[in-house]
Amino acid sequence: MEKTSANAAGLSKTLSLPQIVALYIGAVLGSGVLLIPGMAAEKAGPASILAWLFMSVLVVPMAVTMGLLSARYPSSGGVSTFVRMAYGDRFGNMVGWFFLLSVPIGAPIVAVTASKYAAVLLKWSDAQVYAMAGLILLAVLIMNTFGLQVASRVQTAVVALILAILVLAVAAALPHASASHFTPFAPHGWLSVIKAAGLLFWCFIGWEAVTHLSEEFVDPRTNAIRGVLWSAGIVALLYAAVALMTVATHSYGNGLSEASLSVMVQLSFGPVGGWAVAVTALFICVASVNAYIGAASRIAYALAREGSAPRWFGRLHATYRTPVGGLAFLACCFAAVLGVLFLGWVDLARLIELPNATFFATYIGGCIAGVRLLHDSRIGRAAAWTSLAVTVALYPFLGWSALYPLVIAAALLLWETRKKE
Repeated sequence: MEKTSANAAGLSKTLSLPQIVALYIGAVLGSGVLLIPGMAAEKAGPASILAWLFMSVLVVPMAVTMGLLSARYPSSGGVSTFVRMAYGDRFGNMVGWFFLLSVPIGAPIVAVTASKYAAVLLKWSDAQVYAMAGLILLAVLIMNTFGLQVASRVQTAVVALILAILVLAVAAALPHASASHFTPFAPHGWLSVIKAAGLLFWCFIGWEAVTHLSEEFVDPRTNAIRGVLWSAGIVALLYAAVALMTVATHSYGNGLSEASLSVMVQLSFGPVGGWAVAVTALFICVASVNAYIGAASRIAYALAREGSAPRWFGRLHATYRTPVGGLAFLACCFAAVLGVLFLGWVDLARLIELPNATFFATYIGGCIAGVRLLHDSRIGRAAAWTSLAVTVALYPFLGWSALYPLVIAAALLLWETRKKE
């Protein structure tokens, strides 16, 4: 009986505005700032700056759409709840599974990225890299078991440190910037800019993650949209600055792209700068993984309440009121994905395309829901339509990975059909 009443009581409201802003920034400003500026510059040359500007503008309507929906309909189901309210249970559950099956792949990628930054300096073996990644994931799982009050306080401190170090990195790169690095401007043609924009989507996901925590916001109608606007402005400025300095200092290409931030900082600070970036990478990835694990465990809880996931997904901790069932599911998935990466069955660059596709599909679902649910708000309606048009236009450029959400949808429909029979 005690377990039943714990589950019935639901989640606790503990997140204030500063903690909400920190969770948004931590979710969005993830491993992308470490990986993508160099990779985008290598793909499109200096013209990649145009893709960054385009995505920085796009992030505003995307963020506003998610913020307004969270303010009106705070729920641990996040985007899946919005879609369910607009188009019914089947599509709501489908979007929920898109998000839930993104995090078991995306979080290990982020943890391995942090470990590899440290491995370059410490000369770690592959086994040590993946052991460190496992420890990062385990630490965040434990932190989330004790509740968002603990996790969000850690998040606020970590995000403050990240922002300070990134501002220092950009400032330190200024003396090494050169206009000559901007020519030729589009060495791989203008189509490469569109492809780079699709890659950059990985950097701007995260708004949908925090919607799953909105049930635990203090005063969600006010704080959801305030949190989104503050974090959107900060994230857009930081990404644009880091991308601009990456091109201006030519800290990419010739095997440098995946560690472009480290290369850029070391121009001024040498090996000490490399250590600073390695520590920053660890904090950035912890902040991102923290936000996504918190969100994914709650969508697992919401799907279980809707009967679209195994009942044990919805189990809450009797004392801390946290979704330990969802956390247990994620822990099993993380172990499997780290094992696949360690054995070399798939590389990091190829694996990152799968969660990128499901995040795209989640956003498309959220924007379609926003078109219907925000019809009485001129700003909300315009934001939802703008985000929908751009995400649908970019989706075909994902290539083969665009099939991943379709496979999930087909599997879910087959499972529901057999369940009814």
